[in-house]
Amino acid sequence: MATPTESLLRYDNPISVSKSTDRKTSKARPLKVSPQQPANSNPVPPPPKPKSATADAAMQENQDILNFLLPPREWMEGTQMWVQQVSSVPCTRPDVIHLEELLDKKLQQRQARETGICPVRRELYSQCFDELIRQVTINCAERGVLLLRVRDEIQMTIVVYQALYESSIAFGIRKALQAEQGKIDMEEELSDLKKMNEDLKQQLITEKANNEAMKERANEKRQVEEKMTTKEIEFLKKVNQQLKDQLEMIISAKK
Repeated sequence: MATPTESLLRYDNPISVSKSTDRKTSKARPLKVSPQQPANSNPVPPPPKPKSATADAAMQENQDILNFLLPPREWMEGTQMWVQQVSSVPCTRPDVIHLEELLDKKLQQRQARETGICPVRRELYSQCFDELIRQVTINCAERGVLLLRVRDEIQMTIVVYQALYESSIAFGIRKALQAEQGKIDMEEELSDLKKMNEDLKQQLITEKANNEAMKERANEKRQVEEKMTTKEIEFLKKVNQQLKDQLEMIISAKK
């Protein structure tokens, strides 16, 4: 695991925990320091005044609560494992002001966006919230636990909104693809309808031409029939006149 990055959450100095040896490096700080007797024979100075058992128990309980709420960081460097616990040093008013300034500085350095979805801004504000939880927990563990519940609820809500956002994006993309496919299908159908319309127009033109031709042929036929009828009528009139003349000649001859 790589060395953790700098965080707005205050940590103690890292402690080296080696698996192959019990020696600690110069940077290491043991979790519990036990007094050792010096090797030389010089007079032993009087030990410092021990703290009360109640104060030690309270400090240890406070540290346990901090480790439970904000677990220590662990990483490997070679064969050594390093552990870094959350600091249990109480916070002062200048520390809070410095935290706000450091937050603004980090936001500017990492070019976090002021609006919209920004993972960088969310990470920095999450670290700042963890630091506030640490500061509150040192003074009142119950308030720290309640703030942790608020933080977890906010993070869960953000995760739900993120899942909803990703689902909506997938839904939107799917609908867009369906709309695009539907657009292609409608364009194909429109092209087919246009082609069918052109075919029907051409068929209409052909039918109109056929109709005109049939009208012309019927007109010509009617004219021919009218001529033949006229000739036949004239012939019958002539025959009738001849028969009439013959009949009149017969009648006059009998007289």
